Amino acid sequence: MQVVLLAAGMATRLRPLTDACPKCLLSVGAHSILDRALDVLEAAGLKELVIVTGYRAEMIRARIADRGGDLRVSWVHNSRYAQTNNAFSLLLAEEAVRGDFLLVDSDILFPLPLVQMLLGCPQLPCLALDRHPCGPEEIKVILDRDGFVADLGKTVDPARAAGESVGVEVFSASARDELFRALRHRVRDEGREEEFYEAAFKEMIDRGTRFRAVDTTACPAMEIDSVDDLDRARRRFGALPPLNSASAPRRS
Repeated sequence: MQVVLLAAGMATRLRPLTDACPKCLLSVGAHSILDRALDVLEAAGLKELVIVTGYRAEMIRARIADRGGDLRVSWVHNSRYAQTNNAFSLLLAEEAVRGDFLLVDSDILFPLPLVQMLLGCPQLPCLALDRHPCGPEEIKVILDRDGFVADLGKTVDPARAAGESVGVEVFSASARDELFRALRHRVRDEGREEEFYEAAFKEMIDRGTRFRAVDTTACPAMEIDSVDDLDRARRRFGALPPLNSASAPRRS
């Protein structure tokens, strides 16, 4: 199974910390957000990555080179990262994605059991759901009576939401085809270049695709969008070591 990791954004809400550094290379404790994510993915046996870069792409490439190890990386570059959103970045990865894949944003801290739960889900596509009261900023999820996603997005009524979509999903090969069909329709045909990719998920659902929500509330995860988020992440996760020694830079 491949992993698609989206790392193109400018993270303007984290300025000035991101003036000279992409968000995913900000540190949480002694290790970057990116290194922590890659440790988890490697521990789950996922070593074939498609990384979509944009802002400060050369720094991300250099960090991957420093890690060494067994990662096999295909690079996709979004040269229009300043004008587009993650749906556009994901669509750019279409030719590099061949079948089943795990999708993850590069600004999320997540543990190994969360990934293992998604990989073990017998019904695909699926997404990680954190059950908690939501506000206006989260990607909120409404479930049907069978535990499948009925609606999701930032504009969903928080009072009806079961919780937040964490930002980690798994797609089968057939769901991959449906996803990119929806992305082509929305991004290319309709010019929705500033959308979040969850809008394509919603189009898939409206066309009959059943998205299973996997309750990962017991596996703490966190998206980092602001300086306050980063401070909380450092307090919560900063003392945790990486899963393996690959996070230590190997160049002198």
